[in-house]
Amino acid sequence: MKLSILLILSLFLMKQGIAQSQIQGRIKDPKGKAVNSATVTLKSGDGKIIAYTRSDEQGAYQLKAPAVLTAGFSLEVSSLGYKREVLLLAERNKSYDFVLKESAIDLPTVVVNNRPRLKVDGDTLNYKLSDFSNKQDRVLGDVLKKMPGIEVATDGKISYNGKNISNFYIDGDNLLDDKYNIATKSIPKEAVDKVQVIQNDQPIKMLRNKMNSDDVALNITIKDEAKIKLIGQASLGAGLPNRFDENINGMMFNKKYKGINYLKGNNVGNDPARELTSHNFSELKDRLNNNKPGALLSTGAAGVPDLPQNRYLFNRAALLNVNNLFNLKKDIQLKTNLYYLLDRQQRDYDKFTEYYLPSGNVSFTEKQSNTSKPNQFRAQASLNINREKSYLNNTFISNYSPMKYQVGLNTNGIPFGQQLQQKAFDVSNEFSYLNTLKNGHIYNLYSYLSYSSQPEKLQVNSGLNEAQLNQGIPYSAIIQTSNTPAFFTNTYLSFKKVSSGIIQTYKTGFSFQAQQLNSALNTIQQDSQIQPAAIDAFNNLKWKRSNLYTEGLYEYETEDEKLKASLNVPLNYQYIQYRDPGYALDQKMNKFFISPGLRLKYQTGVENYLQFSYALKNELGTMDDVYRGAILKNYRSLYANNAPLSAQKNHSAALSFNYRKAITMFFFNLQAGYSRINLNTISSSILTNNLQERIVLPYDNNISAYNLAGNVSKYWFELRTTFSMGLSWSQSRNNQFQNNTLLPYKAINNGIKAGFQSKISNNTNLNYAINYNQMESKSTANKEEPIRYQQIRQQAELSFMPFNDLFLNLSAEQLYTKQSGQGRLSYLFSDLSARYKVNKINTDFEFGISNLGNIKTYRAVYLSSNAFTSGTYEIPGRIAMLKATLTF
Repeated sequence: MKLSILLILSLFLMKQGIAQSQIQGRIKDPKGKAVNSATVTLKSGDGKIIAYTRSDEQGAYQLKAPAVLTAGFSLEVSSLGYKREVLLLAERNKSYDFVLKESAIDLPTVVVNNRPRLKVDGDTLNYKLSDFSNKQDRVLGDVLKKMPGIEVATDGKISYNGKNISNFYIDGDNLLDDKYNIATKSIPKEAVDKVQVIQNDQPIKMLRNKMNSDDVALNITIKDEAKIKLIGQASLGAGLPNRFDENINGMMFNKKYKGINYLKGNNVGNDPARELTSHNFSELKDRLNNNKPGALLSTGAAGVPDLPQNRYLFNRAALLNVNNLFNLKKDIQLKTNLYYLLDRQQRDYDKFTEYYLPSGNVSFTEKQSNTSKPNQFRAQASLNINREKSYLNNTFISNYSPMKYQVGLNTNGIPFGQQLQQKAFDVSNEFSYLNTLKNGHIYNLYSYLSYSSQPEKLQVNSGLNEAQLNQGIPYSAIIQTSNTPAFFTNTYLSFKKVSSGIIQTYKTGFSFQAQQLNSALNTIQQDSQIQPAAIDAFNNLKWKRSNLYTEGLYEYETEDEKLKASLNVPLNYQYIQYRDPGYALDQKMNKFFISPGLRLKYQTGVENYLQFSYALKNELGTMDDVYRGAILKNYRSLYANNAPLSAQKNHSAALSFNYRKAITMFFFNLQAGYSRINLNTISSSILTNNLQERIVLPYDNNISAYNLAGNVSKYWFELRTTFSMGLSWSQSRNNQFQNNTLLPYKAINNGIKAGFQSKISNNTNLNYAINYNQMESKSTANKEEPIRYQQIRQQAELSFMPFNDLFLNLSAEQLYTKQSGQGRLSYLFSDLSARYKVNKINTDFEFGISNLGNIKTYRAVYLSSNAFTSGTYEIPGRIAMLKATLTF
C-alpha cells in the first residue's frame, strides 16, 4: 500500500513540477453544437503524452503545456461518434478550436431475426422489454428476472452481473430511492419500453467525469403513449376459507410529474411490508456513521421457516403508499414519499433447541402462539436541485413504528404468557450543497441531524427462574422496561480539486452522539406488590461520543481510461465518555485512528474489467457494550457486561472479475474476499435448560472469513432460453465462550444454483431453478463428528395459453433437507391458476388454488456454530381465490 501511495504522489508531483503555459480552445460538431467530454491530448514529437483533459458542457477545454514547445508537439482530439483530429502546434499560449466530423461506430454485430437484442451505448446497456416478455407476464418484475445478466433475489433485490444496483430510476428520475419493489411489483409491463443498465453511474451532474464511480444503476424508460395518461389497476378478490385480496393503484410518468400511489389489503399471506424494503440500508448506515440504538427486548420467538412468505404467513394487512415527484423547474425536483402499514400476524409453532457443549449438552423445548400487531408510519420530503455547476439536496424523514405482541408460551412444560410493547420513533434531516468555484474546483457543505427513541415494555406472566431473579421465592410475573433516546449530528466541509491526472478531495468535519439507556427489571410478587429483581438489573447510563475527522481522497485515471485508482486516507480522533452513578461507572477515553482504503479497476477489454479493493477499518464499541445492569432481553435471556469498551480492527480485501459480451448476451463474474476482525472482548454465556445468562468479558478475540463466488448467465438464441448458474464457497472461524469453556469454531458453507427461463413457443413458457446448500460446523473442543446440514430446493413453473386470452399456470416447489443425526425432510408445494382476459372491458378474471396438497404443518431444522434447532410450524392449508382486475 505504501508503494501505491508513493506512486500516486510521484505522478502528481511530476505533473506539478514542470514549467507550464496554457493551451485552450473549443470543440464543436459540424452544426456548431458543443461536444461535451471530448478527450484532448497533448503529445510530444515521439508520441509521449504530456497532458490531457476533457471538454466541458460548452465544448471548452484548457490544459497545461511546457513553457517551451519543441518541434513535433501535437494536439489530438477524440470523442465517441466523431473522427479523431490531430493538429501540429507552432505556438504556445494560443487558442485552438476544433470542428469534429461525425463518424459511424463499427461494432461487432450478429444478424438475428425476431430475436432479443441488447444495445450498448457507452456505459449504458439497453434491454428492450418486449424482447423478453410474454403474454403471461403482468408487471415489470415478472420480466426482469428473465433478462440475462440481471438477477432478482427472493426479496426483490436486483443485481447486474454480480453487483447490486445502487439506484433505480424511472425515465431518469429517482422516485423511490432504494425501495424499488414498489415499482417492480406495480408498473405494468405494457408501460415499459426499455430497461437500461448504467455502469459507473453518477447521479450528481456536476461530478460526472470528475469523480470515479463503480456504481451500477437501473433506469426504466416509459413508452410515450403511457406518459400522457393515468394508468393503474383495481382488483377485488375473495376466497375460501375466509380470504380477501383487494388493491387499487394509480400511476403517472410524464416529464413534470411521476407518481405511484396505491391502497391494498389482504389476508392471503402477502406481506405489503416487503414492498417497503430498503435494499441499500447497510450502505446508508455506513455513510451516515450513526450507531442508532435498536430494539433491546423481544418475545424470544423462533425464526420464520425457510419458505416463501405466502406459504407460512397468517396475516390481515393494509398498506397506503403514496409516492410523488414533481419537476418544478429545470433541474429542480420536489419528492414526497409516505406510507402507513397496519397488520396483524399470527404464528404458532413448536421448537426444540440443543447446544452441543464439552461439559454436556443443554436443551429446551418451546411451544408458542404469537400474535403481533405491527404498525409503520413513514413520511419523507426531499428537495433536489441538480445543475451542471451546483447541487443541493435536503431530505427530511420521520418514522413511527408502534408494535404490540401477545404471546402464549409453554417451555419445558411450564405454561405462561407474555406481552411486549414497543414504540420506536425517529426523525432526521440530511442536507448537502455543492458548488463550483471560478477555477473549476468544487466544495461541499454537508449536515445531518437525527433524534430517536425506543420505549419498550416486556411482561412475562410467570415466576420463571425464581432462584436467579427473586432469591428463590415464588413470584407472579416480571416486568422489563427500557428506553434509549439518542441524538446525533454530523457536519463536514469538503473541497475537490479537479484537474487532469489526479483528482484530490479533502474533507474535514465533526460528529457528536449523545445517548441514554434507562432500564429496570421488576417483579410482581404474589401479593401484587412490585419490587426490584434480586439482581443488579437497572441502568441509568449516559453516553457521549465526539469525533473530529479529516480525510484525503485521491483518484487517478489513465488517459486511455483503462486504469482507475482511488486512495482514501481518513484520520479520526474520537473522545468517548460514559457514566452510570448506580455502578460508580465514569469512564473517559480517546483514540486516534487511520483507516485507509484502496481501490483499483483495470479495464481488460471493452466490456470486461478486473477490480481490487482493500480497507482497514477501526471501530470502537457502542453503548450496548458497556451497560452494567442486567437486561432481560426475552423470557430466557439475561444480558449484562463486565468489560471495557470494545475495540475492533477489521482488515478486508476483495478481488473480482466481470466479463460480458452483450451482443451474444453472455455474462460472467467471479468474486473472492477475505476479512479478519481483531476484538478485545468476547461474549461469555452460561446456558441451562431454563436460562441463558450472557456477559461480555475482556479477551483477545479473532474472527476470520473467506469467500469465493462465481455466476454465469447466457441467452441461447436458438432455444429462446436464458440459462444461469452460480457457485459459492465460504469459510469462517470464530470463538465462543460457553459454560466457562472456550470453543473455537470453524464453519464451511457451499452452494450451487442453476436454472433456466425458456420460451418454448409463443404460447408456452417453462421456468426451472435448483439450489443446493451444504453447511458444516466443527469445534476443536468437541471430539464428535462435524454437524452437517444439506438442503435442496427446486422450483418449476409451466405457463401456457391454450387459446387467445386464456392463461393457465402450474407451479411446484420441493424442499429436501438432511441434518446430521436427524431424519430426512421433504415437502412438495404446488399451485394452479387460470386467468381469462376480457378485452372489451379491460378486465382479467382469475381463479387460483394455492397449496394443492393442503399441507398444514411444516418442519424445518437450523444449524449454527454449536446449536441445533428444529421447529414445527403451523401454515395455511389449501386456499382458493377468485379475483377480478380492471386495468385503466
